[in-house]
Amino acid sequence: MLLDEIPSLDLADFLSGDANRKAKFVQDLGAAFNTIGFVAIKGHGLSNDFTKKLYSDVEQFFQSPDSLKQTYEIEGIAGQRGYIGKRKETAKGFKVPDLKEFYHVGQPHKEDGDSVWSEYPANVFPAEYPDFEKNTVEAYQTLEKAGKALLQAIALYLELPQDYFESRVKNGNSILRAIHYFPILDPDSLPEGAVRAAAHGDINLITLLMGASAEGLEVLRMDGKWIPITALPDQVVVNVGDMLDRLTNHKLKSTIHRVVNPPREKMGTSRYSIPFFMHPRSEMDLTCLPSCVSTEYPKIYTDMTAGAFLNERLIELGLKKA
Repeated sequence: MLLDEIPSLDLADFLSGDANRKAKFVQDLGAAFNTIGFVAIKGHGLSNDFTKKLYSDVEQFFQSPDSLKQTYEIEGIAGQRGYIGKRKETAKGFKVPDLKEFYHVGQPHKEDGDSVWSEYPANVFPAEYPDFEKNTVEAYQTLEKAGKALLQAIALYLELPQDYFESRVKNGNSILRAIHYFPILDPDSLPEGAVRAAAHGDINLITLLMGASAEGLEVLRMDGKWIPITALPDQVVVNVGDMLDRLTNHKLKSTIHRVVNPPREKMGTSRYSIPFFMHPRSEMDLTCLPSCVSTEYPKIYTDMTAGAFLNERLIELGLKKA
């Protein structure tokens, strides 16, 4: 069945302690990820007031002069922390960069003796906006917690132990990305094919998108039709990333999506978006699960670790040199 909108679920059902509600959540989540690859979730732990405040902090930063923003652009780390300037990222398979700038916040460092910390660059935060650090880190930790619960449900759907992903995402390489799709003041000067975010699949396990300040997000349905994604203010939109698609041999689908340019009369306006890209540790093995491979569904992906796959994609996006 082809859906005209993405299904809505409540994470409270999974966490309720009621076996029937939990089982229904698992099946409904799996069915959505089997077909359209997207779902709208409430009960994720972020309040509307907090989300509004965070978007306000992000907006303040992006409205500051380019000269200030560029002081938080760090060379040599492939854009994994701090500010990434306008037109720096090009979607896989496209030649024209996306019309956006963004800011990356990674895993807050913990003194727990984990060897993984040596792999991650330190976070950097704009000193001019002290709430930016406080609220992006809180959003990161809240969405990571919700993401872990969703991965437990996905594990059960795949008939794996509920805690299958726990050790694999502990101190994982997740990224909170605050995006500004900047105003286009002269639409006629745009290169052919330039859009806010060209059609792409996400790299990671799952993505949790909190709010978005304007319409524009579209998802490619299996019949080739683009359908708009809208979520209620209290929902986050969750989709499958390429790593989970690889792990499940395309049983759970990383659906292609894009952010289209607004109508011409709205081209001079900004759009803001804050996705949380949930990544595992770099050593996670993304080899297809044996249960997802059969004569009907032969293995379609080569074996690879999460770290090697991320590295490959950062090069394809133009963020890292080969």
